[in-house]
Amino acid sequence: MVELDILIPIYNESKNILKLIPLLKNNISINFRIIFCYDNHEDDIFVIIDQIDKYQINYKLVKNLSKGPCEAVKTGFNYSDANCCIVYPADDFNNYMIINKMYQLYVEGNEIVVPSRFIEGGEMKGCPILKAVLVRLGNYTLYKFSNVGVRDSSNGFRLFSKKVLKDYSIESKIGFTYSIELLVKASKDGLKISEIPSKWNERNIGESNFKVFKWINSYLYWYLYAIKNKLLKS
Repeated sequence: MVELDILIPIYNESKNILKLIPLLKNNISINFRIIFCYDNHEDDIFVIIDQIDKYQINYKLVKNLSKGPCEAVKTGFNYSDANCCIVYPADDFNNYMIINKMYQLYVEGNEIVVPSRFIEGGEMKGCPILKAVLVRLGNYTLYKFSNVGVRDSSNGFRLFSKKVLKDYSIESKIGFTYSIELLVKASKDGLKISEIPSKWNERNIGESNFKVFKWINSYLYWYLYAIKNKLLKS
């Protein structure tokens, strides 16, 4: 039985995938499967299928039912049947070593495990100034003025239990707002959530899908939703 699904949304990420797969294979000690969710059949992952197969890993290719990272993740969630699912960036070569710990925290009863850039041991490097200011300010004020209880609410890299994915429908449609949405809803209901240090570096292969001004209204909606929940309970 697969204990963990690792969901990786992709858009022409072949170079990153070939670098990432051996890191996951050689460092994850639990039974896992990778779900690659792609937007279209022209994606360059299909060029490297033979190379992926040589690693003899358990993986599945899933076609995004729509377009964009949020819809890719939602599509991937529908295919996940493991105990829990981690959304993992294709260009993240820093955090594969914490996946075993994340799963252990799930086993200990946490329904969401939050890799955090903003607690002791975490870091965020190489980020453009505007993005860095928005991300740090948004996360800090949400931690201070809501009941979310974690210092890194906006990171798309996160573990969700099967219960969370089953019990909460995702209203978000763009960006990585599914992540803050599920976090806010689960914290509102008092689910157990844990935070673990993680490291983030600006990508240097491929183009980032982070669109600050295009997505900010969607993040702001859940930001205000979380603050409102605290005010209603006070």
